Amino acid sequence: MAMTHHFQQQDGVTAAIANPSHHSDSPPQNMNIDGEDFISSLPEAILHLILSYIPTKAAIKTSVLSKRWRYVWSGTPCLFFETHRFYPNSISKTLSFFSAPTITSFHLRSSLHNRIDSVNSWIEFAISHHSKNLSLEFRDNRVRNYKFPDFFFTNSSVNQLLLSSGSIILIPKCKVSWTSLKELSLSFCILSDESLRQILSGSPLLESLELLYCSDFRRLDLSQSRRLRKLDMDRSDWFLGPTFIVAPHIHSLRLRQSRLQCTLVDVSSLTEADLNVYFSNLGDYKTNFLQRSVVKMLEKFQNVEKLTIGGTFLQMLSLAALCNVSFPKLKVKDLTLQTMIIRSVIPGIIQLLQKSPGLRKLTVHTVKCSSIAEVYLNDYLCLHSSEKRQCWRSKDAFFPSSLEAVSMLVGNHAEANLVALFMELLLKNTSNLDTMVVLLVGYLDASSFEELLAMAKELSHKYNNVNIVIKPSKVKNVPNSTFSQW
Repeated sequence: MAMTHHFQQQDGVTAAIANPSHHSDSPPQNMNIDGEDFISSLPEAILHLILSYIPTKAAIKTSVLSKRWRYVWSGTPCLFFETHRFYPNSISKTLSFFSAPTITSFHLRSSLHNRIDSVNSWIEFAISHHSKNLSLEFRDNRVRNYKFPDFFFTNSSVNQLLLSSGSIILIPKCKVSWTSLKELSLSFCILSDESLRQILSGSPLLESLELLYCSDFRRLDLSQSRRLRKLDMDRSDWFLGPTFIVAPHIHSLRLRQSRLQCTLVDVSSLTEADLNVYFSNLGDYKTNFLQRSVVKMLEKFQNVEKLTIGGTFLQMLSLAALCNVSFPKLKVKDLTLQTMIIRSVIPGIIQLLQKSPGLRKLTVHTVKCSSIAEVYLNDYLCLHSSEKRQCWRSKDAFFPSSLEAVSMLVGNHAEANLVALFMELLLKNTSNLDTMVVLLVGYLDASSFEELLAMAKELSHKYNNVNIVIKPSKVKNVPNSTFSQW
């Protein structure tokens, strides 16, 4: 395995370099001490810890090693089951041999089809053994009317709960009492506003909330969740109205949306945010809706110090910049841009940088965006009688005008020159920058990468010796022992 080092190749410019590992020529140490198997001589608590890192099916197989190992697996405090590899009866039999008084972690990945009674009994087993980490994944959509039993909602032991329910309607039929819960992750659940309210009110110690592709709720009110510091939300329900978020206590927000109509009512304690908004059905939006809505959302991040913004949101900020919508002044010190190097993000990025006078670190993470977002945005421009070429007019015409144009880059060091021009544009619009990190997702051959390093050296000297770090993801025609894979 290659060991990665950071090498100061040129003044102010750092490249990510890796050297081959130095393998010893001596054989592995003998695992037998005085004829005794060293691992088998370890205390059972250590063996249980070792087995907790592998699936339960694999742990059970160790029972054939020797008499010493016959029942070691049964005391392992971590259980992991995937029922497409097990018959339900085999899981129930396995649990009957379990001897540990408590369960640290219980993970179940199952279909609910014809297994509801068995699944309920397995959940009850985990709860009765005071499982602190409970993970339940139901991948089928055939049993939408499944209802979790009441004892699932009255669990005083669980600290971490992950539920991926395959579009099950999550409706508590009793008072929720998750009095020890600190981390909650819900995926693909159908949740009403009332269900969310019950869950939140019954989780007084909640610190982290993840809602991924959950639908039906319209208002997320976290004002009573005073310990909650982290919210991660990704929604895909295109056909509902706007979502309102009231979260005055959270410090970290990650927001991914398939629709723009998300109103941040109160996020006044935010210090870190990761934002990208995808969109569709733009014909329903009024003229200038996108432009003004994204800037209004940006205003909620005025006190954020660490900010990440995705390419789709940057395109919409560019629309706002071209329509002369006033941007708020930001206090961001650490900014990450996840974007293609493309003309339609340039105006938005320039405004962001100019409105962030305290920026000290800038990270550019180039990504391979879907062209779908670009199509939707161009449709929006056409619907509102905006000439596409006029809207994306730019004095920086050397940047590609579309994602398709990016893929057609040819010529000697074309990609290296494009990256260098983009880096200089960013440096021109910052005043107090200390560090720029460029994560290149794409391909550069070795000579192009060296050319880019040379250009980065010149830029570093030209702009107050800013430390520039360049990390390639893949480099063509260069062995893995030369450049590290990022």
